[in-house]
Amino acid sequence: MAAKSLVWFITGSSQGLGKYLTEIALSRGDRVIATARSVDPIKHLESEKCKTLQLDVTDGFDAIQAVVQEAMNVWGKVDVVVNNAGIGSPGITEEAGAAGYLKAFNINLFGAMNVTVAFLPFLRAQKSGTIVLMGSRHAWKSQHAFIGSYSSSKAALHAWGEGLSAEVRPFGIKVLIVQPGATRTSIIATAQKNPLGGHTIDAYDGMRQIGAQRYKNQDGKQPNDPVKAMTAVVDVVRGEGPAAGKDLPLWLVLGKDAEEDLRENIRQRLENLEEFKDITRSIAVESDDAVFI
Repeated sequence: MAAKSLVWFITGSSQGLGKYLTEIALSRGDRVIATARSVDPIKHLESEKCKTLQLDVTDGFDAIQAVVQEAMNVWGKVDVVVNNAGIGSPGITEEAGAAGYLKAFNINLFGAMNVTVAFLPFLRAQKSGTIVLMGSRHAWKSQHAFIGSYSSSKAALHAWGEGLSAEVRPFGIKVLIVQPGATRTSIIATAQKNPLGGHTIDAYDGMRQIGAQRYKNQDGKQPNDPVKAMTAVVDVVRGEGPAAGKDLPLWLVLGKDAEEDLRENIRQRLENLEEFKDITRSIAVESDDAVFI
């Protein structure tokens, strides 16, 4: 059973999924420490049950630790740490290079990592807690031009979260990796304002234009409702509604599009394994002393 009142710490609360998650958690009687790069857009949330703090997840670790300590001082505990702050930065790999990709990784992966690491001493002391990572279906639907930085940073977030779950499980801490499909938020418009940068290469002009048009056409027409999506997250974390009686999962796929993309990814991988299984199995050593880990 979930606690009657949980304390949530949510990054990126000013817009998108973080905004809806903050509002829904408060509506369920929980308390929230809402954070954003600027507190101005979230200051109206201030109340007995909501504290707003300024946090840029790309700041140095010492600065993040200071915000986390301030958060812990509010109610003496945090039950749910939600790493929601993220960015979609469209761009072509050859044009942006690794320096461009770091823009996405610093927010989508390393920012989440620093916030989580800053909280872990407190969660270990509590012997409880839930760490929520806001991933994406594009972690497995990545064979598209123009979104390499986003899909690869989210894939890295997923993989890190899986490893983290094994490390923190002995301390009573759980990890939930949320993997939503396309939802009707401002993510596309925001992403288009934050391109990876770098020099442009004429050979990619057509690809760049097609990619930009594809996302423009989808903006505002995504198949999933963000309120329903974040309601599902609160239900799963609290063990209520359709999640009542179920253990917290490691993965939570949200949206029919995300489900279909994952099934197609698995289908392709199984097909690949079957076609090349003879080669796959041909590299075994000729002895029986192999150790599997």
